[in-house]
Amino acid sequence: MSRPTPMSGFPEWLPNERIVEQRVVDRLRETFESWGYASVETRAVESLDQMLRKGEIDKEVYVLRRLHAESSDADSGIGLHFDLTVPLARYVLENSGKLAFPFKRYQIQKVWRGERPQEGRYREFLQADIDVIDVDSLSFHYEVEVAQVMSEAFAGLPLPPLRMQVNNRRLIEGFYNGLGVSDVPAVMRAVDKMDKLPETSIRELLAKDAALDERQIDLVLAFAAISSDDGSFADRVTALGVSDPLLDQGLDELVRVVEGTIPLRSDQFTVTADLRIARGLDYYTGTVYETRMVGFEQLGSVCSGGRYDALATDGSTTYPGVGISFGVSRTLAPLFARGLLRASRSVPTCVLVAVTDDAARSESDAIGRVLRSRGIPTEVSPSAAKFGKQIKYADRRGIPYVWFAGADGQHEVKDIRSGEQVTADPSSWTPPAADIHPTIEATPLDKEITS
Repeated sequence: MSRPTPMSGFPEWLPNERIVEQRVVDRLRETFESWGYASVETRAVESLDQMLRKGEIDKEVYVLRRLHAESSDADSGIGLHFDLTVPLARYVLENSGKLAFPFKRYQIQKVWRGERPQEGRYREFLQADIDVIDVDSLSFHYEVEVAQVMSEAFAGLPLPPLRMQVNNRRLIEGFYNGLGVSDVPAVMRAVDKMDKLPETSIRELLAKDAALDERQIDLVLAFAAISSDDGSFADRVTALGVSDPLLDQGLDELVRVVEGTIPLRSDQFTVTADLRIARGLDYYTGTVYETRMVGFEQLGSVCSGGRYDALATDGSTTYPGVGISFGVSRTLAPLFARGLLRASRSVPTCVLVAVTDDAARSESDAIGRVLRSRGIPTEVSPSAAKFGKQIKYADRRGIPYVWFAGADGQHEVKDIRSGEQVTADPSSWTPPAADIHPTIEATPLDKEITS
C-alpha cells in the first residue's frame, strides 16, 4: 500500500499535540462545571429542515446517504451537524419535559462544515459550547455570565491574549430603524466587510444593495466606527441624533454587558464594545460576541455567539437562550503549526521500569502495578536491552524517570534529565507534582518559532 495523501480540512494531531488538546478540554470542562453547566452530547446528524432554519449555510452542510442507495433514496434528509446550537435547540424541544430550567449545558464535540480548507477553517473540528436556555423568558444577566465563564476558562489556558468584541442586535436594528433603513440585513452584510474592503467599496455596497442615501451612509459608517472598553460608547451613539425604542433598549443592555465584564479583564482577556460586530446568523436577537486572538486576527473570531429568543419553539412555548462557542481546533492548529504550543513530553508516562532480563519481567510488571495504583503513570520497558538502551528509549519519548529493581530487593530510580539516582520504594516514592503528568509549554509571540 502506498503512503496515503493527507486529507485537507480534517486535522489530526500528533501525540504531543493531542495531549495539549486534552488539557485544554479538561480546563474548559472543569470551568464549565464549576459554574453549574451540565454536559450533554447530541447525535452527529440532524434533519436538513432543522439545520437550514439557521441562515445561509446550505452550501456548507454535508448530506448523508448510503453508498449503494437507489436514486430515489439518495437524499436521506439528514446531514452532519455544522454547529452545536441548532442541535441544542432540537434537544431542548425533545426533552423539555425532563429538563430543569433554566437549563445550563456545555457540549464539547466534533462538528462538520463544507468549507474551503485553510488555516483556521476546517471541514471537521472540535467546538466547546455553553448555553443557558429558559422557558418563555431568559434573565438578561446570563448574557453577562457567558462572557464571565469564558474569561475564567481562558485565564487558565496558555494562549495568546484574547480580545472579546461585543455588540447588541437590538442596538443595531434600532439604530437602522431610526435611520429609516428598509433592508437591515443588507446593511449588516456590508458593514461586516469593513475589515476586508476599503471605505469606497463599503459605500458602494450600502448605496447599491441597501439603497441608502449619502446621509444614511455617513451615519451608518460613523455608527460602525464606534468602540470603547467602557460605557462611554453610549454617549457617542446618542450624539448621532438617531432615536428608536429598540435602540434605547440595546444601548442599555450593551452598557451592562461591557461594564459587567470589567472585573474579569487582564492582560490575557479584554472586552470591547464594537458596533461593527453583528454576527451573520439571523436568529440572534440581543448581545453578540466575537473573540479574536492577538497576533492571529487573520483567523477571524475563535469564540463567538449571542442571545437568541426564538430558535427553539414548539409553536406554543418558546425557549430563549444565550450561548457562546469556542473553536478549539481553530485556535490550537495555528499555534501547533508555528511551534508556539506543545506538551512537555509526547507520552503520559512518568516512569519507565527497566527490565533486567526476560525472566525478570514479572518483577518489573509488579513494580509498574504499584506505581500506577498510586497515580503515577508507568510503563515497563519493551525489551530487556542493555540499561543504556532502555534509558535512551525513555529519553526519546520524554519519560523523565527510569526505575531499576535490584537483585537484593533494593530499588533505585534515576532522573535521566539531571542524572541523579536515588534509592526508592515503589510504595512510597513520589516524583515532583510537575513531573507526574505532561505540562503545556507555550512560546511567547515575540519569540515565535516559524514552522
